[in-house]
Amino acid sequence: LVVPVDSENNLILVREYCAGTHDYQLGFPKGLIDPGETAVQAGNRELKEEAGFGAKQLAELKLVSLAPSYFNAKMHILLAQDLYPEKLEGDEPEPLELVKWPLANLHELVMREDMTEGRAIAGLYLAREYLASRAE
Repeated sequence: LVVPVDSENNLILVREYCAGTHDYQLGFPKGLIDPGETAVQAGNRELKEEAGFGAKQLAELKLVSLAPSYFNAKMHILLAQDLYPEKLEGDEPEPLELVKWPLANLHELVMREDMTEGRAIAGLYLAREYLASRAE
């Protein structure tokens, strides 16, 4: 999962159809790590495919477990900064809508009915804390 933040401190979110909930949700670019890729390389590729941006800076924030009581699935949460336009062909069934959201308005974002994915919410708070610690 990649949390992109632009030079104006806006989050770059994608709105996409979610088959599990049968609705459209706000979230972040994410996908599988292809053979031979690192988590950072995969994150930058997914960012280009889903949001149309590459990142000159990618920081690994945390490796999280998705449901450790049930299965062994993990996800890397990355922060992407110093963005530049670059689009790669992706595998999404329909075009994704980009939504910019001020990082300063994080609380309003997580309270939206179309922002429910726990991984994305964890990524938001991890990114905010990382950025705050770098500003000190």
